[in-house]
Amino acid sequence: MAASKPVEAAVVAAAAPSSGSGVGGGGATAGPGTGGLPRWQLALAVGAPLLLGAGAMYLWSRQRRRREAGGRGDAGGLKRNSERKTPEGRASPAPGSGHPEGSGAQLEMNSLDRAQAAKNKGNKYFKAGKYEQAIQCYTEAISLCPIEKNADLSTFYQNRAAAFEQLQKWKEVAQDCTKAVELNPKYVKALFRRAKAHEKLDNKKECLEDVTAVCILEGFQNQQSMLLADKVLKLLGKEKAKEKYKNREPLMPSPQFIKSYFSSFTDDIISQPMLKGEKSDEDKDKEGEASEVKENSGYLRAKQYMEEENYDKIISECSKEIDAQGKYMAEALLLRATFYLLIGNASAAKPDLDKVISLKEANVKLRANALIKRGSMYMQQQQPLLSTQDFNMAADIDPQNADVYHHRGQLKILLDQVEEAVADFDECIRLRPESALAQAQKCFALYRQAYTGNNSSQIQAAMKGFEEVIKKFPRCAEGYALYAQALTDQQQFGKADDMYDKCIDLEPDNATTYVHKGLLQLQWKQDLDRGLELISKAIEIDNKCDFAYETMGTIEVQRGNMEKAIDMFNKAINLAKSEMEMAHLYSLCDAAHAQTEVAKKYGLKPPTL
Repeated sequence: MAASKPVEAAVVAAAAPSSGSGVGGGGATAGPGTGGLPRWQLALAVGAPLLLGAGAMYLWSRQRRRREAGGRGDAGGLKRNSERKTPEGRASPAPGSGHPEGSGAQLEMNSLDRAQAAKNKGNKYFKAGKYEQAIQCYTEAISLCPIEKNADLSTFYQNRAAAFEQLQKWKEVAQDCTKAVELNPKYVKALFRRAKAHEKLDNKKECLEDVTAVCILEGFQNQQSMLLADKVLKLLGKEKAKEKYKNREPLMPSPQFIKSYFSSFTDDIISQPMLKGEKSDEDKDKEGEASEVKENSGYLRAKQYMEEENYDKIISECSKEIDAQGKYMAEALLLRATFYLLIGNASAAKPDLDKVISLKEANVKLRANALIKRGSMYMQQQQPLLSTQDFNMAADIDPQNADVYHHRGQLKILLDQVEEAVADFDECIRLRPESALAQAQKCFALYRQAYTGNNSSQIQAAMKGFEEVIKKFPRCAEGYALYAQALTDQQQFGKADDMYDKCIDLEPDNATTYVHKGLLQLQWKQDLDRGLELISKAIEIDNKCDFAYETMGTIEVQRGNMEKAIDMFNKAINLAKSEMEMAHLYSLCDAAHAQTEVAKKYGLKPPTL
């Protein structure tokens, strides 16, 4: 591929699931032979958010891109260096260090020679597993070494740190490595050993800064250091997200996201338009209040607000119906739970969903819908067994409900159970032959299976399937989006660009399509200006599109604009719809912060666009 590695990496880094149409929005992916720098260096994700009731197709592609970007230890040429735990000789060759131990010439050694001899003796003790004696010898070498011999002194401190490490004296390890780095600021062994000590001491921020410096100095060629960076980024992200998410202000998503979410259900009673007998023909008043409904029902008023896209009032109106134990209490519980999920308040949603599921007298479609939504919530919380149980229960109680199979198929994609996913999509299509979304997603599942298995004939069959779907359902934007993703995999960039244009024609207010088209410009033409222009357009269309801010931040990292990147990531964090998604975004932000600090301390910067 013609793209330079940083450009490829920016594309791989930023294409991620988000608040898109149907299943959450498409994404440009690097093909199987593409290059790319490691994911954490690019401020990449280390978690994978699952958008409510949707997102499985793009989530899979995001997970795959992360594996490709960050896991090329064998295929991509990353070196699995052996663990750095042995002592070493001098940092750089110097004259006068070749006297054999025990020779008569040793009596006439100068202080540096004697220091080297003590160090060599320490190395013998180290290799013999006699670490206390080795420490004594390295200490002697430090005391004998002339203070102006920075390179030698740094080696002696680093060797003593290696011996302390074997004794698990982490504080001493960190102290000696700090001395070594002060004497030799780009000393990789000392920086990495100090990073490991900071990890043991639970100093995550300091650990991340050290391992960031190591990765940059090594040119991102050592898997061991990259794995440590990935690990600490995950831990930092989870810690910060747990605290932030607990105290966050609930935020209603954009109207486009909400409509897209509900469009992924066809057997959902609460999202159906109000019946003629449920509302009057009066216009809403100048205050924007709901039209009068024929019954004094909080639920029916909530439904009216929903039709008017006045979403902020829905939870309170549902609560009135529930408190009054009204006629539509089960519907109100489900609608309130749904909007709790949409604003990211899963803890408030679960009791409502539990109650609907337990109401044996409630409409079976309400109970099945509650099970689908609770199952999606469990998957978002990384509890796949509970998620699977809920979907299976939904299929048991309402076997003719197409939504059950549609959404369970997406779950199976996430669990790498592609054959079962295809079977579920087939059942959904049998029940609802006009379901364009299910047919497009079935094609994507088959393509994913062929792509993963590197089966060229099956890939071509899947691509033909996409052509048939968009021909049969020319108004299905999601079909074009998924096909565009597959085309990008196959490096058919021009045709993929055409598919994104068709998506925009059908859904001009879908911000995520502009982001994906922008990413395609980077991967295809390395046209940074056009890519950023399209992503900025996405933010203009929907200023709550966290995917756009995240993508912009990742690209700014690649450009070396860390302050702007951090600002973009923070905006995305405030829009995060789940704790897991927030943890992922904090990891991006922490990676950018670490690169900023490393640049200040050591003057080290990774390659930029």
